[in-house]
Amino acid sequence: MRPSPSPDPALEARFLADVRRNPHNACILDRWDTLQLPDGWLVAGCLFQTVWNQLSGRPPTADIHDYDLFYFDPHDLSDAGERAVQQRVDALLADQGITLEVCNQARVHLWYPSHFGEPYPRLHSSRDGIDRFLIPATCVGVAPGRLYAPYGLEGLYAGELTMNPRIPHAALYARKAASYQARWPWLRVAPAAMP
Repeated sequence: MRPSPSPDPALEARFLADVRRNPHNACILDRWDTLQLPDGWLVAGCLFQTVWNQLSGRPPTADIHDYDLFYFDPHDLSDAGERAVQQRVDALLADQGITLEVCNQARVHLWYPSHFGEPYPRLHSSRDGIDRFLIPATCVGVAPGRLYAPYGLEGLYAGELTMNPRIPHAALYARKAASYQARWPWLRVAPAAMP
């Protein structure tokens, strides 16, 4: 069952404005139509880490390692197909000088268990993938005119890190939360147990 917190329009507007203060996010969103990603979303670290940087008084782009783009193409589950999309996106955004990671959510179940050592279900949309980030506060995606935050934005702004009950992989959660807290020490990390 997908969580459905009551949306907070003011917080959503603040989030979208904060995300665009990172010039790379703004550029990606401004060029969105050229990327041609089916069920495409800009997701994860480049969004919530931009917010955390601003809350910390740091430049919006500080310590952001990559910019993640999700799409969903169930008709091509090949690694080669995903690489071709990656190359096209890299070429369209080459002037940004950033690392982009493009991921077809229709094929994550094929590689996740061998890469992370944990099971992963077959997904039915890019939003299914966003739902399953290890930490609910980081479950966010944007595209022009769209925001997807299945657990709301309050935890993101409060810096509250808890394990996602939809993907209770305690060891992976603990590593991810520790990595974030090393860069943003004010974040509050809950023990690796169900929130």
